[in-house]
Amino acid sequence: MFIQTESTPNPNSLKFILDNQEICPEPLEYSIGQKNINSKLAKKLLHIDGVDKVLFNKNFISINKTKFTWDQLKATILHEISNFISSGIPFLDSVDEVDEINTVEFDKADIEVVKNIHNILKSKIRPAVMQDGGDIKFKKYDEGIVSLTLQGSCAGCPSATLTLKNGVENMLKHHIPEVKKVEQIL
Repeated sequence: MFIQTESTPNPNSLKFILDNQEICPEPLEYSIGQKNINSKLAKKLLHIDGVDKVLFNKNFISINKTKFTWDQLKATILHEISNFISSGIPFLDSVDEVDEINTVEFDKADIEVVKNIHNILKSKIRPAVMQDGGDIKFKKYDEGIVSLTLQGSCAGCPSATLTLKNGVENMLKHHIPEVKKVEQIL
């Protein structure tokens, strides 16, 4: 198994790309201190000193670090991933299928606006953000304000505000007149 590493716009995040290996159908993020982690690999990676967050995507894993350099962490991370793949254990213990719209807070009268936001995020914005090792989750819509959570390489990225305002907000406003503002929430 060949694992390629790729830098991201976030200097504290690195993308580990797995050739011809599907990890999970939809992005899943795990953090230090999180309860109910449904992945043995995520648990192993989060036990590495300096690793703060792990994002699984279709064929890559984004790792966010809090300390040390990538030169100090990369070999240990690659070793854990390689050993795990060789073991044959599935990446996820279980996958809970959840309709994303059901996780968004909104007034039921705004269902069509929320569906349109969801569709643009899913078809246009999230694929572009995933290229950089991150993801965006739609959390809330209230009176024209779209609240999003940044994950993976996007969390803590120096260009995150620029991405939200110039990229996401402009695109949503252009396609959906009801959208007035996009904000990041944790």
